[in-house]
Amino acid sequence: MPKTLKSGVLFAVACCLLASPTRSAAQGITRHLVDVRWLEQHLNDPDVLVLDASLPPAYGAAHIPGAVNVNAFVYGGRELPVAEAEKMYQSWGISPTRTLVLYDPGGSFMATRLFFSLYYHGFPPAQLTILDGGLAKWREAGLPVTKEVPPAPRTGTFTIAQVNEGVRVRLPEVLNASGDPAHHVLLEALGADWHFGQTQPFDRGGHIPNGILLPSADLYNSDKTFKSPDELRRILRHLGIGPERPVYTYCGGGVAASAPFFALKFLLDYPTVKLYAESELGYLSDERRLPYWTYDAPYLLRDSRWLQWKGGQMLRMYVSTEVSIVDVRPAELYAAGHVPYAVSVPAGVFRTHLADAAALAERLGAAGVDASLEAVVVSGAGLTPDAALAFVALEAIGQKRVSVLIDPADRWAAGGLMSTTAPTIVGSKRSPQDLAVDAKPYAAHARPGVVISDPVSTTGLYPKVFVAAGTVLPATMPDGKVAHVPYSDLLNADGTPKAAKDIWSILTKAGVPRYAELVCVSDDPGEAAVAYLILKLMGYPDVKVLIK
Repeated sequence: MPKTLKSGVLFAVACCLLASPTRSAAQGITRHLVDVRWLEQHLNDPDVLVLDASLPPAYGAAHIPGAVNVNAFVYGGRELPVAEAEKMYQSWGISPTRTLVLYDPGGSFMATRLFFSLYYHGFPPAQLTILDGGLAKWREAGLPVTKEVPPAPRTGTFTIAQVNEGVRVRLPEVLNASGDPAHHVLLEALGADWHFGQTQPFDRGGHIPNGILLPSADLYNSDKTFKSPDELRRILRHLGIGPERPVYTYCGGGVAASAPFFALKFLLDYPTVKLYAESELGYLSDERRLPYWTYDAPYLLRDSRWLQWKGGQMLRMYVSTEVSIVDVRPAELYAAGHVPYAVSVPAGVFRTHLADAAALAERLGAAGVDASLEAVVVSGAGLTPDAALAFVALEAIGQKRVSVLIDPADRWAAGGLMSTTAPTIVGSKRSPQDLAVDAKPYAAHARPGVVISDPVSTTGLYPKVFVAAGTVLPATMPDGKVAHVPYSDLLNADGTPKAAKDIWSILTKAGVPRYAELVCVSDDPGEAAVAYLILKLMGYPDVKVLIK
């Protein structure tokens, strides 16, 4: 067998042995994770090198005997030239024939960042492991720690022949993924305080558009070990992150992002996982002042300026319209003045036909609503219970996309929307000046799991929690956990939702978990619908409305 082929076969076999659950579990190694007993038995093995990725003060306070301290912010804080990185690795005693055991305090991301750095620089993955649970698990097992700093290790022989560029993502790919969430996943490993803009270390607070929040802390058990592959898959399914799309992980500066990178790529075998090393720091440094969100789905809210452009006369004349404008106010208010091209579907229509998709579709078609367009719900007062109920009904019946005009009527003119009293014609224009929309049957395609009538008819990946959205609890409540969040607490006085950071704080204090099947309830279904829309706005994955 040729030497190069033989080496490749041996390398592949070594990787398979390390990844094999049966054999490696018996040895105390499972998918690049070693347990504390394995390390205890191999601590003095000359072919095993233990690297402590904690910050120097933590290392000085207590560390595993013989562990070499490496500063996370040296290898993770900035990109080193290859020659400098190689020299640094060698100074730690790294040789390609040694098994590396990396650890940190436990339940953190410093060991995973060191793992990524070594993997990126071409260190053999079969020799790379992380101590599951870190120093916390080691101490829990009653194993010894020390403050004694070991002698400098013998200089290692590892050389960087080629970097593994395939595991890094750069800004152009991130921008493409941000604009195409149907085919890519941007996964943010920071906490909710960063994500929703409460913590603001940069010039703006928030996150990269369409970034999905998965704090690195959610990957760990209470004892600092990684959650089981089954539980990790459950989390990812709940968030809608499957292996069929490439996943790009990011954080503030490229360190915390290494935890989901490691979990998805090495514990779950997701085929395409890349880390955005520059992360938000690099993204926000771009001179184009790239967009940045606080809500997870801000496109559920539209303002007057947007609607004037997307639903106004210019686009309708020269391109084609992308929206149906649905005015849910009473007919007399609509007649007194409405948004041009808006069609009148009073809120009572949605309330009456919420449970009858066929009847609602007939009314919508007759009114001139096009199921293939985005429907913008207009209430004249922002996010009212009537507007929210229409939003929910349109989602449930299969409208392509639904949003709410968040500006009250007294702000329309400031956004370029001038009210008209001319009725919108459904069908052909009678004169060139007429405001007309196409007439066509409403093509309903019911979406299950938006509106439910039986509280036990659905089962989510996580337990059900009822979100009571009225000022008082409903007269009758289903059995189960209840979080009381009056819908009015989530809104400003003008009918606009409160800032994302404030909504997050309110929901958290009320006990609304992100990992749950959330069912919004109220004696007034419109109030439950407001809670539903805001939970969707905030990116909660599994939300429903109970209509009794």
